[in-house]
Amino acid sequence: MKTVREISEEIEKQTLSEFASLSVNTAGRARKEEKCELRTDYQRDRDRIIHSKAFRRLKHKTQVFLAPESDHYRTRLTHTLEVSQIARTIARALRLNEDLVEAIALGHDLGHTPFGHAGERALDGLWDEKFTHYEQSVRVCERLEKNGAGLNLTFEVLDGILHHTKGEWASTPEGKIVRLSDRIAYINHDIDDAVRAGIIEEGDIPFEITSALGHSKTSRIDMLVKSVVNNSAGGDIRMDAGTDKYYNLLHEFLFERVYRNPTAKADESKVFGLVEGLWRYFGNNISKLPEEFIKIAEDEGEKRAVIDYIASMTDHFAVATYNNIFIPKFWTV
Repeated sequence: MKTVREISEEIEKQTLSEFASLSVNTAGRARKEEKCELRTDYQRDRDRIIHSKAFRRLKHKTQVFLAPESDHYRTRLTHTLEVSQIARTIARALRLNEDLVEAIALGHDLGHTPFGHAGERALDGLWDEKFTHYEQSVRVCERLEKNGAGLNLTFEVLDGILHHTKGEWASTPEGKIVRLSDRIAYINHDIDDAVRAGIIEEGDIPFEITSALGHSKTSRIDMLVKSVVNNSAGGDIRMDAGTDKYYNLLHEFLFERVYRNPTAKADESKVFGLVEGLWRYFGNNISKLPEEFIKIAEDEGEKRAVIDYIASMTDHFAVATYNNIFIPKFWTV
């Protein structure tokens, strides 16, 4: 009698596109494991990511606005969920592997630093090696989770995570979907948060852009998703040239009016001092690191361990740690 997993694998073969990445054809894991009776390999990867500590920490990591007090600003976790939903919609429409797309999307920012891209730039400037959040996301999956054992994810999921933002594109159409879905999600949701914060107004977006993509967050996401669905073929995932042009114009607007806005980014300069302070303190006090990072220091070097520890912090924990180390306490009787 076939297992539930084997039945699911048969359904994939019968229903998915010829260009889909079938779970039965995965290139596998770094360490071989017994197959799950209920879940395909990509479903299993998705579950491992959701149950990881790094995934839970995303709820207290910056998306755009540092440690926002309002309940409705996005965090790295809500961004991740929004990317996942957009990517699943596209994958389902193209009859590609929705489970693989979901696993990549849920894991794509696991290695993001506290304080968003400001934290990423701060760490990159301190180390003698290049630091990127996408490479760190793969490191979280391979080395840092489960007390150093890693999650032992499939090649296709790790490949999609690594190539979700810059450089070479993922080797699977599902990974390419996540890359475009990440762009669709953050550009529209960051604008939405900026409007909520009073940084910009919807009407500030040039009419040339809104007349092509839509006059609201919802209509723009709908337009961009439809462009990907209607113009992707043969495993090649893309928007049409016209939509891509206006997407890039919207991206330029977002950078100029939000990402470089002195009001929105007023506190980012403080991030560099905070991160550098933590870097110097733990670099000189390796014994103060948690046990699993001391093991990394022994195996891979002290700088690597300190980078991993700081990158793993949430915004709140980084600030609290800095305060405990550097801010004097008032004496009470």
